[in-house]
Amino acid sequence: MRIASLQPSVTLTLHALGRLDTLCAHTKYCLEALPVLTTLGLPILADSWTTTTDELTAVAPDLVIASVPYRFESLAAILKGGFPVLALAPHTLSDVFKDTRLIARQVDRSMEAERMIEAFERVVADVTSVTINLPRLTVYCEEWGKPLIHSQPWIAELISASGGTFVGVPGAQTTPETIAALDPDILLFAWCGAGDRVPLDRVVRQRSWQTLRAVRSGRVYCIPDEYLNTPAIPSLAQGLAHLANAIHPKQFPQPSRLVTLGSAV
Repeated sequence: MRIASLQPSVTLTLHALGRLDTLCAHTKYCLEALPVLTTLGLPILADSWTTTTDELTAVAPDLVIASVPYRFESLAAILKGGFPVLALAPHTLSDVFKDTRLIARQVDRSMEAERMIEAFERVVADVTSVTINLPRLTVYCEEWGKPLIHSQPWIAELISASGGTFVGVPGAQTTPETIAALDPDILLFAWCGAGDRVPLDRVVRQRSWQTLRAVRSGRVYCIPDEYLNTPAIPSLAQGLAHLANAIHPKQFPQPSRLVTLGSAV
C-alpha cells in the first residue's frame, strides 16, 4: 500500500498506528505537525485544496487520503486521473473515531485503532470526572480571525469535557460585537496555520475588547492550532490538555505551549 496523505490529521493517524511505512508522499503541513518525517525524505505535495494530478502521477499512490478543508473540484480531478481517494469530513469526535477506523482498515491496523480510541475516551472521561462539579465557565474559541469563525464541533465537545460552555455555533462566523455582548469568561484562539503565534494583544486592541471580563482577568490564551484544528486523536489529546488547563488551571497542569495574554489590558 502506497498512501499519499493530503492532511496532517491523516499522517498523524498513520504514525500513531505504526504505519508511516505506507506513506509515499505528504504535505508540508504534515512535516510541520510531525518533524520525524524529515528522516524519510518523501516527496512534498500540496494540500487537499490544491494538489494536482501531475503531482500524484509522479508519486504513484495506491490511495490518496484527503480531509477537510478540500475543494470538490480538486477531488474530482484526482478521481478523474484514476487515483482512488478516501475523502474524510469529520465534524464531531465520533466522526474522528470513525475516520481513525477507516484509515486503520486501509493499513491493517484495526485493533490498534480501537486501543487508541479507547485510550483517548478514557482520558476524556477522566477530565470530565474532575470538572463535572466545577463552575462551568463560558468560552469563546476562535478558529479564524478574518472573518471571525468559531472553532469546530469537536472542540466544543472537548471544551465541555474540560468544564466549559462553548459560546456560539461551532464552525459559524461571528462578529466582534456579538462576542463582546456575550462577554465570555475565557477567550481562546487557535488560528489555522498560525501555530502559537496569534497576536493576542493586537486582537484585543483592534476589536476594542479591553473591557471584557476575560481580558480584565487575564483569561486570554493562544493554543497551537495543530492541537485543535487537526482532527486526529494524537493532536486532540494535546488540545484537551491545553483546554483543561486554560479553563480550570488549578485542577490541571499547565502545558508547555499555552500562550497567555499576560497582565490585564
